Formats: sequence, structure tokens, C-alpha cells
Amino acid sequence: MASLFSLKRGTPIDSKAQVGAAGAAGDPYVGNFMTYTTDFNRSAAIQIPTISRSRDLICGMIGCLPIHQYSKQWMDDDYEDIDLPDDTWFHQPDPNVTRNFILSWTTDDLFFYGRAFWIVTSRFGNGFPATFTWIPASNVQTRDQAGPLWFGPSKEVYFNGTQLNPNDVIQFLSPIQGVLSMGARAIRTNINLDTSAERFARNQTPAGVLKQTEGEPLSAEELSELAAGFAAARNNNAIAALNQYVDWKESYMDPSKLQLTEARTYQALEMSRLANIPPYLVGAPTGGGMTYQNALQARQDLYLFGAKPYIDCIEATLSMNNVTPRGRYIYLDVEYYLEEANNVPESGNAAPSPAQPTNDIKDNT
Repeated sequence: MASLFSLKRGTPIDSKAQVGAAGAAGDPYVGNFMTYTTDFNRSAAIQIPTISRSRDLICGMIGCLPIHQYSKQWMDDDYEDIDLPDDTWFHQPDPNVTRNFILSWTTDDLFFYGRAFWIVTSRFGNGFPATFTWIPASNVQTRDQAGPLWFGPSKEVYFNGTQLNPNDVIQFLSPIQGVLSMGARAIRTNINLDTSAERFARNQTPAGVLKQTEGEPLSAEELSELAAGFAAARNNNAIAALNQYVDWKESYMDPSKLQLTEARTYQALEMSRLANIPPYLVGAPTGGGMTYQNALQARQDLYLFGAKPYIDCIEATLSMNNVTPRGRYIYLDVEYYLEEANNVPESGNAAPSPAQPTNDIKDNT
């Protein structure tokens, strides 16, 4: 057998032995994108701008990272990392989509659900995977683990109700619990606050009460018709008429008295904490306690605080012996991402002056 490290870049040990994902796994839904869906919880959470921005920053960063591999060799008195040629799938794990796509959506699943899945769609002659396809975690069920905490790879993986061959499933298990379960209460609170703000924004005229003060009492039907006609006239900026026996009393509640603005500002900060993203990166108010000086530091903060756990998870999973031959290790080239910031012209590196506390939360929740 050829040495693990004697292969040229992108050259398989033997010709590919095609193993169709649907055929090998027995699932006709794999690769049928019409069956791919997302669940209600993610759809609701992604509408929170701070969550959406955090997700886009993390997934966008990881999606752009090149995939490489290395080995460890003993040199003098210690092991050194030795770069190896890239395998063919490093540049495009799934022949049908870009590397950016599959890495970004893998990270999306890790971010929201705490796990992600690839299916092996073909193998090299030595049995190791040659191509993959991503399947959404929201469509995956594991009968031996109910979640939302995942303690190891599942041996009973189902996709849209059909069991998959576990040998063809690459399971990424995040060291961080998915935000949909870990932050369920905080997300619900944020959605409720957004709903309250929307209600105030939608009501063009303040609420109130029509009260009869004198005269023969009106029936319930008459009162209902009077209120409907009065409300319609006010909403259309038309003239509304009341008789001398009926008074209008406004019952409008000022949002500031409800502390709605302060609550939404606080929730923007809570959402950045939930996503492990420095507040200044998502436009959340920091109170002047955390700022950045240039583009490089901003990228370093995004990597260290937000993206690194997911990068480590992807690297470790793809370095396991069911994906990569023993002695090889996969890594995502973060240095490439950080070096891009160093190449920005000096004028482009200048960052805003230290953030000041603000109550303007139009773009922060």
C-alpha cells in the first residue's frame, strides 16, 4: 500500500468508487433539495437582527476559509507540523455547490442546533471519502438521542424519516449547545418585545374609550357600531362625530413609560452574549466598555470569541479516521482570513472612536 504521505496533491490512491448518497444510505430524499426545510424555531430566531448578524458573521467567516492538511513529524527534539498536499475534495467537498456554501451551512447548523451532518457521496479506492453533501440538521432525527444535548455520534440516524447508513454519515458535534435550546427563553423574550414594538408602530392612532355620560342608555349593538365608525374615521384621518352624551377618553400608553426602549436595548446585548459575539461587531450598545482599534483586531475578536469553537469542531471531525487517513490532520486556514485584514490600506483600518452608550436601538435588536 502506498505511503499516506507519498501522494501528490489531489491524487486519489485509486480511482473513485462511486457510492451514491441516496443509494448507499437508502434515502431518496438526500440530494432532493425540495425536501430540505427549516423549522419554526430557527425561522423565528433568525428574524432577530442581532441573531441574524451574529450568524452571518460567524458563518461568513468560516465559509471563506480554505481547507488544508498537515502531519506531525519528529524533528530533532520535538514534533513539527508539516503541510501536506491538498486532497481533491478540499476545494469543493460537494461537487454541486461551492466550498463556501457547505462550510457556511454546516456552521449554521452547529450555531443553531449544536450539530451538523454530511453524507459521503463517493469514496476513493482506499475507502476514504472523496465527496460529500450537506443535509440540514432540522430534517435529521436520531432515535438513540433525543437532544438538545448531544453526547456522541448517533448510531440511528434518520433523514426525513428514512434511516441512513451511519458509516456514510459524518456527524459534527459542537462543543457549544445550539442557541435555539440554550437561549430559548431569551429568544422568546426578544420576540415578545419585538411584537410589542410592532404593535405600537402599527397603531397610527392611540387607543381609547367611548363613554356615555347622559341620555337613554345605548344598546350593546349601538355602542359597537358607534365605536367601529369612530375608529374607522380616526384611522382614515376623517371627521368623526359624537353626540353630546358620548365622550372620548384616550388611553394611550407611552412606550417610554413601559421601558420598551431600554428592554430592547438590553435584549440586543443579551443576544450578542448568547451568540458569543462582541457587542460592537453586531452594533449592540456596549456602554463604552469594549471597542476595537482596527480591522485586524475586529477579525481576531470574531475568531476568538465567536468562530473558534465551530472551527475546532469542523477540523477535529474531518480529521477523524473515518474521513482522513491516520496521521493526517485537517485545518481551516485562519491565518489566510487574518492576513486579509493586514492587506487593507491604512485608511481602511481606521476604526470608529470608542463606542459611547446609546439608547438608539433601531438597528441593534
